[in-house]
Amino acid sequence: MFSVQALLSKTKGDRWIWLIIVLLSLISILTVYSATGTLAYKQGKTVEKLLLTKHLIFVLMGIAMIYFSHLLDYRYYAGISKILMIITIPLLFYTAVFGENINEASRWVKIPIIGLTFQTSDLAKVALITFLARMLTKKQEQIKNLRESFLPIMGSVCVVFGLIAWANMSTAIMLFGVSILLLIMGRISIKQIAAVCVGGAVLLTFIVFLGPRAGTYKSRINSFLHPELQHSDKTFQADQSKIALATGGFFGKGPGNSTQRNFLPHPYSDFIFAIIVEEYGLFGALIMITLYLVLLYRCIKIVTKAPKAFGALLAAGLSFSLTIQAFANMAVAVGLGPVTGVPLPLVSMGGTSIIFTSVAFGIILSVSRDVEEGSSKKVVIGEIPSMG
Repeated sequence: MFSVQALLSKTKGDRWIWLIIVLLSLISILTVYSATGTLAYKQGKTVEKLLLTKHLIFVLMGIAMIYFSHLLDYRYYAGISKILMIITIPLLFYTAVFGENINEASRWVKIPIIGLTFQTSDLAKVALITFLARMLTKKQEQIKNLRESFLPIMGSVCVVFGLIAWANMSTAIMLFGVSILLLIMGRISIKQIAAVCVGGAVLLTFIVFLGPRAGTYKSRINSFLHPELQHSDKTFQADQSKIALATGGFFGKGPGNSTQRNFLPHPYSDFIFAIIVEEYGLFGALIMITLYLVLLYRCIKIVTKAPKAFGALLAAGLSFSLTIQAFANMAVAVGLGPVTGVPLPLVSMGGTSIIFTSVAFGIILSVSRDVEEGSSKKVVIGEIPSMG
């Protein structure tokens, strides 16, 4: 018979990370509940119906994904990464050409029958990081070999970067940065890393000036660097976010008392941090920053204690991706960066974002579980289970 105690007894991994997951999920439910008032009104629904039928279900699904992902031995993700990459690259290409255009960007693919939209870059982040961890582990013996190691690694990074950047530059740049960090940890030579950076810079230049969103990228950068010279429509989101921050004070207006949620275009996703600060003040902002910093610290401890190269690279890549994304979202909300479409991990409203963020958390906890259990199997570098 099912019992909560039996479920908890099977829950392994870093307890601090589990606590952070629970706290971020609760913050997400409270803030999204408050921030979706305007969205519910526009869709002709009650906030309760919108929250319970969508966001709350995805939060619970996310926690379930974390639980089941952390139960699987993380070494099996090496084989899974090959399958994910085989699926991801054609899917990214399909999205760039035939994807659903939402908010002037083709980042989504509509799932047949159920009609839900699926953001392929969320899958690509998990796929590329796990694939790079696998390649860097298996190719350690030939890590300096141009043909055997460098070209497949560089190719995977540049192809995924280019396909994501076509419609989602901010996510592509962050993923590229995480990839470079993994290459450094994987002992790729400085010359080879420089070559990857040059390749990425060439792709970036091409997409920024000739891509389908060239005008949008230029407008956002100009609005950030010279807001005084822009029309109010160009700086509207940033201005409304700053108003939310300025009126929050130290302890905020209180849960559900945000006024800027009625003006910000995406208060429940891209600018959810501004709503948190408005309702919970500087105190709430410090709690959010602390949670992500503690997450990074606990993940670094897992990386340093991981007995196998694959586990260390996997935990490092996924944790860097989550924390860089979190601080990028918060930086945009406080005006330290141009407006982007980057959600706050495990807090912003969004189906695929929550699901794949949860998978990333689950994989990190799987590595942590292995560290805690002190696996007695002596696996040499590069020896990882095969999935075909």
